[in-house]
Amino acid sequence: MSAIFNFQSLLIVLVLIICTATYAHGLVPSLIDRNKSGPLGVLWKAARIGERLSPYVSLCCIAMAISMLM
Repeated sequence: MSAIFNFQSLLIVLVLIICTATYAHGLVPSLIDRNKSGPLGVLWKAARIGERLSPYVSLCCIAMAISMLM
C-alpha cells in the first residue's frame, strides 16, 4: 500500500523528510538555502520546520519509533 493512503506511513515519511532536510542543512547550508523557491523549496521549508520545532520533531520521531515497535 502506498504511503499516501496509509496515514501512519504518511506521517513517518513527513517526519523523515523533515529530519533529513534539517540534517542536510546542518552539513551543507548553501545547498538548501539557494533553493528557497520551486520544487526543492519543500526541502528548505522542511529544514526550517526541523530547526524551529526540533523538540516537537524529536518527540514525533520517538512516538513513531514506539508505535512501529508495538
